[in-house]
Amino acid sequence: MESVDLIRIGSYVSVLGVMATWELLAPRRKLTASKLCRWGGNLTIVVLNTVLARLLFMGGVVATAAMAQDRHWGLLNWVEGPAWLELALAIVALDFIIYWQHQVFHDVPILWRFHMMHHSDLDLDVTSGVRFHPVEIIISTGVKALSVLMLGVAPLAVVIFEIVLNSTALFNHSNVRMPVALDRVLRWFIVTPDMHRIHHSTDVRETNSNYGFNVPWWDRLFGTYCPQPTLGQTGMKIGLEHLGPPVCLNLFMMLRFPFVTQLGRYANRARLQP
Repeated sequence: MESVDLIRIGSYVSVLGVMATWELLAPRRKLTASKLCRWGGNLTIVVLNTVLARLLFMGGVVATAAMAQDRHWGLLNWVEGPAWLELALAIVALDFIIYWQHQVFHDVPILWRFHMMHHSDLDLDVTSGVRFHPVEIIISTGVKALSVLMLGVAPLAVVIFEIVLNSTALFNHSNVRMPVALDRVLRWFIVTPDMHRIHHSTDVRETNSNYGFNVPWWDRLFGTYCPQPTLGQTGMKIGLEHLGPPVCLNLFMMLRFPFVTQLGRYANRARLQP
């Protein structure tokens, strides 16, 4: 497990460093809040979430996958097939589940209370990709663990999926500028920053779109894809429209946020009309 943890930490720090440097060299939008305040809160809460997940889930989802494999539990452990195919199917299936989990967190008011802390960030940059309330992290980890048990996902597939998920979350939350033509091609295969940024718009219809983290196919397939924001990438507002005067949240304010903040109009099925 120690080697797995080192791989995860190494990949996380590497992607964080690359994207943070890219943001400095070629920012997409002008930042509106103190970077010191935002980064302090966002990076502090990811440390807290990591510790909580490890304490509550006894080694995390990888340990769950190893147990399922040892006891021959789950769909993929009951069928014979090439190892590479089982690996690919497991990763795609987990990504599909995370897509629907994200929608559920928007549509169920009690879950939206916790998820909207992620959307309360005043700007969007690489650290926004790790800004989640501990309750959401616990629920999400539980969903992944249950999915792994039911599907019989191999430990290697879980490790690859979590590394990819963390890396893409850092990438597509980043405040980076890339050529429009390149973005247009990439977003057929991966969720780009310009694509995911729309999901953080204060426009309720745009917030309830572009749920994917890794690949854009689910959004296109299930009608939740939004190609461009109404006000454009540099003109749209980031955050939650019902919060009033913008405030940069510290760790304590983030933890209490779901219990003291109004829901607003976001926890609904509002969608952009085709």
